[in-house]
Amino acid sequence: MKNQSPNPAAIPDTIPGVPPESIPRHIAMIMDGNGRWAQRQGKQRIEGHMRGAETVRTMTEACARLGVRQLTLYCLSSENWKRPAEELDFLMQLLQQYLHQEQQQLVDANIRLCAIGRLDQLPEEVRGEIDKTVAACKLHTGIRLCLAINYGSRSEIVDATRAIAAKVQRGEMSIEDINEQSISNHLYTAGMPDPDLLIRTAGEMRISNYLLWQISYSELWVTEKTWPEMEVVDLHQAIRDYSRRERRYGGLKTSEPS
Repeated sequence: MKNQSPNPAAIPDTIPGVPPESIPRHIAMIMDGNGRWAQRQGKQRIEGHMRGAETVRTMTEACARLGVRQLTLYCLSSENWKRPAEELDFLMQLLQQYLHQEQQQLVDANIRLCAIGRLDQLPEEVRGEIDKTVAACKLHTGIRLCLAINYGSRSEIVDATRAIAAKVQRGEMSIEDINEQSISNHLYTAGMPDPDLLIRTAGEMRISNYLLWQISYSELWVTEKTWPEMEVVDLHQAIRDYSRRERRYGGLKTSEPS
């Protein structure tokens, strides 16, 4: 897979007009439009996925240079299994190849890798590559790259509910122990900060069963560009727009009367 990503040294580590404290700690992205990009180019859908993998590399490097602490990418939803078998087989091969090829770069860049979703349902060779890459990066202190694979937020909440119910049944928890924090502690994302900013490509105005619990107060930013077209300048614009918003978490603006 040819790397068409920009030279990391050419990616800025600051955004003019955006102070470091205004950089989001955690950015989540819905990577939409690989197939549409390919079709517009007269190419097969699988070529859009290959180009999209290059964008993953670029966005990870750009976020790392800005000081973002976590980047969570929606790689494969649990609903995506409805796609043609040929495309799914290619996606699994591409994921396995990406992890294998990128492992040394992740190590060299001090990037932590994790994966969330019903990973036990993935092909054995893919799970093995995920486990090897996660283990190779487990002591790293740089940006955490979290891949949501075979992920669905409703399934995540169901799994968390089952885990809590089992603990209650065994007497390890009581009904009174169940609160927002205990539910968060049983999600796939336990121990991770909630996303500050959710970016979606390809102009779709929906959440698509992604991090429903975690994005309750995330700022949303949508671009008409497809994922393969996403560039560093677009990421910077999303963060610039984010930095101008006042996050009230259900409260009032400081200038508004109570």
